[in-house]
Amino acid sequence: MQTPQAILFDLDGTLADTAPDLAAAINCMRSKRDMPAASYLSLRPFASAGARGLIGAGFNVTPEHDVFEAMRNEFLDNYEAAIAVHSSLFKNVPTLLHGLDLLGVSWGIVTNKASRFTRPLIPLLNLQEARCIVSGDTTPHAKPHPAPLLEGARRLGVRSQHCWYIGDDLRDIEAAKAAGMTSIAAAWGYCGAVAPRQWKADAILDSPLELLELVRATHLQVITP
Repeated sequence: MQTPQAILFDLDGTLADTAPDLAAAINCMRSKRDMPAASYLSLRPFASAGARGLIGAGFNVTPEHDVFEAMRNEFLDNYEAAIAVHSSLFKNVPTLLHGLDLLGVSWGIVTNKASRFTRPLIPLLNLQEARCIVSGDTTPHAKPHPAPLLEGARRLGVRSQHCWYIGDDLRDIEAAKAAGMTSIAAAWGYCGAVAPRQWKADAILDSPLELLELVRATHLQVITP
């Protein structure tokens, strides 16, 4: 692998464990409808799929249903009202980001989460040192379209082929490949219904520290004769 000039991260399920608050927003809806709470383990795999995935998991309602849009708005309002009650960075993510800073590797965030949510959430998670933040509504397209990743590279002032993109969902890998970036699967995240081994990523890592070691290894390749 080439030494990255910059690394771009997905947010939910990659840098931050936001599933507890996303699941709570669904269970608030279920409670309102006199339904028992859905188990956290049944909702967690869908956390990276946003409202569509979580409403599908919590209510078996898809965008084709007439009630979907109203339920989506209700879910988003619930989430916005309690956006960082139980959310936190994954273990060793602060160490990873500090290590990238020491190596001189710029890093930023490219997420499908709308700016309505990223703006308040980023400082609450202590991620405000990110060199760029590209939200789901920053460009006309969301992942798996490459436009958000290319915008992240543009903001960091590097060519896409010198960037790595790390995410915990198949669409993250698809977006990275379409953007010409090195694609890395964050297997410590939510990962959805399709196993990371099937994503055809350039690398699959089980922990944030493995990513830091991989970056360090590429740096050693450059400086070792």
